[in-house]
Amino acid sequence: MSREIVVQKFGGTSVADTDKIKNVARTILREKNFGNDVVVVVSAMGHTTDHLVKMAKEISPNPSGREMDMLLSTGEGISIALLAMAIQEAGGDAISMNAMQVGIITENIHSKARIVDIKTERIKRHLDSGKVVVIAGFQGVTEEGEITTLGRGGSDTSAVALAAALEAKRCDIYTDVEGVYTT
Repeated sequence: MSREIVVQKFGGTSVADTDKIKNVARTILREKNFGNDVVVVVSAMGHTTDHLVKMAKEISPNPSGREMDMLLSTGEGISIALLAMAIQEAGGDAISMNAMQVGIITENIHSKARIVDIKTERIKRHLDSGKVVVIAGFQGVTEEGEITTLGRGGSDTSAVALAAALEAKRCDIYTDVEGVYTT
């Protein structure tokens, strides 16, 4: 019998500090222990994105879209690395991946790009080796290698798109923000 894939998405409040990240790791491993392959999508910690936007506006009242995407995409990078570490520390096997590493391909529009393709080969290879795959939400990359962001709610979009591309059994959205709840 083949394993089924479950995508879990955790918003910024869920990963706001290290204690919450450790709790999320336990939730993920519970799902993994049910015999499912788990792909996790995370947002930036707490109010990281708001803080980064504020700093950018202090530098420039009208920063370029490209540089804003470069800046804002860093928040999820912190979350994925810390969460992968927490899963490993709790006894699981995990790997973190950003949009470029996964191959979340978007159109060439900064700050509100749409996903046009997701390369699933690397994700499936890591799942086949028993790893939990922790993916940065909210971000993508163009065919030319430019970092893009999907706009507010983009991590929910990332999770649902990954669930569809991976033909997941389900997509669980853990959030306290109104929006996409379940699919």
